[in-house]
Formats: sequence, structure tokens, C-alpha cells
Amino acid sequence: MEGKSMKSESQPLNAILLTKIKEFTRDLLLNLSNGHSPIILLDRFRNHCILPDSNCFCSSNLPCGKQVLTLCKETHVHRLDVMLRVLLIVQKLLQENKHCSKRDIYYMHPSVFLDQSVVDRAINDICVLMQCSRHNLNVVSAGNGLVMGWIRFVEGKKVFDCISSPNTVRTKN
Repeated sequence: MEGKSMKSESQPLNAILLTKIKEFTRDLLLNLSNGHSPIILLDRFRNHCILPDSNCFCSSNLPCGKQVLTLCKETHVHRLDVMLRVLLIVQKLLQENKHCSKRDIYYMHPSVFLDQSVVDRAINDICVLMQCSRHNLNVVSAGNGLVMGWIRFVEGKKVFDCISSPNTVRTKN
């Protein structure tokens, strides 16, 4: 199972990604229902998604081999479990046209993800599999001390109003 390239000028990228997610999960389920252990091939890159404050560059480098994920290794099973959980979250984000931070995703299942780097790796894997950037998955990177969204609060004598100003407001001095 490899990420299929489905570029179309007439379809928005969200719709293309949702189709890719649907095909990937359908292939996975078909393999399992037929008694086969699915084999997921991920292109390996020397560096991808290395700049936390920008889009990943999964497609800017040529692959340097393939990584094979199967259900035969326990570490691969956990990695696939995490990837599928994150993929479900991404699917919902794309369907609802919402955005979420990597940290938000981590806190949805901290006992499963164990560490935020596990979520980062799953997002990288999904980017490679779907041949897109993290930004296209509606997953953003939010630094510590940043507030984003429909929120208004008072801290001491300072008023932080993110409703009036859609820009991110730094909460630390």
C-alpha cells in the first residue's frame, strides 16, 4: 500500500486528501478481512518535516529507499495504531475544514501517544504516505505560550482578546 498521487485541478486538495485517506483505509481493511497482513511502504527521506514553523518538504527531496511497515513487528503495530488514530483526527479536520495543533492531537490520547514526538512521527508518516505537507492536513505547529482561536481573557491588568484580533497573541512576557 503506497500513497497514490491523485492531482486534479478540478478537485480541492481537501477532497483529494480525503479520497486518499478513504482508499488507504479501505486497502488496509481489505487486506485484514482477507487474512493478509497489510504491508505499508513509506518512502524514506534524508530529511522531511524538519522545520517546525513551516510546511514540511516531503516532496522536495527524492526518496532514498522504502520503509516497510507490517503487523509482524510489535513496534510497527504501535506505529500503525498511532498513525491510524492521527489519520482519523486529520480526516475529521479536513471534513470540518478546521485546524488543530500537533500538541492538541497529542493531548487527545496522551496514554497512547506517550510522547509528543510519537505524534510528530505519525504526522511525518502521513505526509509521506499522502504526498502532502503538514499544512495540507490542517495540522499546525503552535509554540509554547501562544494562544490561538476564539478566546478572550484577563491576566492581571492585561486583556488578551483573540476574538477581535485573529492574530496569535503571545501570553508570556
